[in-house]
Amino acid sequence: MSTDTVRTAADDAAGRRREQRGWYFYDWACSVYSTSVLTVFLGPYLTSVAEEAADAGGYVHPLGIPVRAGSFFAYSVSLSVIVAVLVMPLVGAAADRTGRKKPLLGAAAYVGAAATTGMFFLSGDRYLLGGALLVVANAAQSVAMMLYNSYLPQIAPPEERDAVSSRGWAFGYAAGSLVLVVNLGLYLGHDALGVSESTAVRVCLASAGLWWGGFALVPLLRLRDRPTAAREATAPGLRQLAATVRDMRRHPLTLAFLLAYLVYNDGIQTVISQASIYGSEELGLGQSTLIGAVLLVQVLAVVGALAMGRLARRYGAKRTILGSLAAWTLTLGAGYFLPAGVPVGFFLLAAAIGLVLGGSQALSRSLFSHLVPPGKEAEYFSAYEVSDRGMSWLGPLLFGLTYQLTGSYRDAIISLVIFFVLGFALLARVPVRRAIGDAGNPVPERI
Repeated sequence: MSTDTVRTAADDAAGRRREQRGWYFYDWACSVYSTSVLTVFLGPYLTSVAEEAADAGGYVHPLGIPVRAGSFFAYSVSLSVIVAVLVMPLVGAAADRTGRKKPLLGAAAYVGAAATTGMFFLSGDRYLLGGALLVVANAAQSVAMMLYNSYLPQIAPPEERDAVSSRGWAFGYAAGSLVLVVNLGLYLGHDALGVSESTAVRVCLASAGLWWGGFALVPLLRLRDRPTAAREATAPGLRQLAATVRDMRRHPLTLAFLLAYLVYNDGIQTVISQASIYGSEELGLGQSTLIGAVLLVQVLAVVGALAMGRLARRYGAKRTILGSLAAWTLTLGAGYFLPAGVPVGFFLLAAAIGLVLGGSQALSRSLFSHLVPPGKEAEYFSAYEVSDRGMSWLGPLLFGLTYQLTGSYRDAIISLVIFFVLGFALLARVPVRRAIGDAGNPVPERI
């Protein structure tokens, strides 16, 4: 091998590592929104603002429609998902057609960051402002994450992809933990700092937007666009999504993996969203315990993502994901028997969730990236993101119906085991090596 060839290979590797480091920083930038805004602060605060604007019967009237103030946040999140489902396929196909992902990523990131920063002005009875900002921020986050994920097969060769995806998730959870600690310090100590509780919450919300926008500069400076072959014009959102799914029918094994992911990810998202209700209503735990558990999940998700990335290098991504689904099942089983009024048990449950959460998500992303036909990364990841964000409704429905029928949150939480068992069975049936080859991609030595 000539010296020039060695030098070129070294330069390519250095450039790839530079892009990967930049790519990690988008997770570092945007995960603070998911943690501080969606998970902790916005739901209770926007609900209180809506209640301030409610009539004597407890209703607000957006566009003349009577809505219970307590339901306004949930409906706003649902509307944001609908907007994202319409926009993501259109943007994804446009990104693949033009090869210009970075401007679209930048636009989505800064629209979301600006909307989040604007939440500082959410006060008094301005519930409509809060709902509008939430819809814009959440939809923009979904679009940006779709574009961000679609870079993975371009910046990491097959043998590096599990580790790169895992590091990205770890960066995100680390940032979420760091900012949540600072935000909780401000929120819990607002009296000593001489600010009202409302002002403290608004500062926490706005700080997530500033963090998102500031650190998004790093990936936008380091990632680069790739030229792509010209393709036909994109169709409107739902038609484009339907076209993408039709194209996936030519790759049935890719579609089979996406179905398995849809099922077990629904279980994951439901556990995340309902664990605090289980802790407060069934176990009788206080708000400080629940917030501490959220923080513990964030911290240990960093460790879990990196550890499972290492396991994937040894045992393959598919086996490691299957192992994580078995761990999810055991965790829910243990959660069913937790004694009420004992915070230690709930913290142990949170620790178990944290250790499998980041890794199962990171490895699912990297495994799917192997199954995407070259040149269709953003388009296929739009369908993946729809599965991730737009289809996770069966779990909450099952949880709610089980509680309604039995009156027991223990029965409701254990009912979610079906998603992990079924997801395990569906994933185990996917021959991933053949699926990768059928998609036209090189098959890694260990997958």
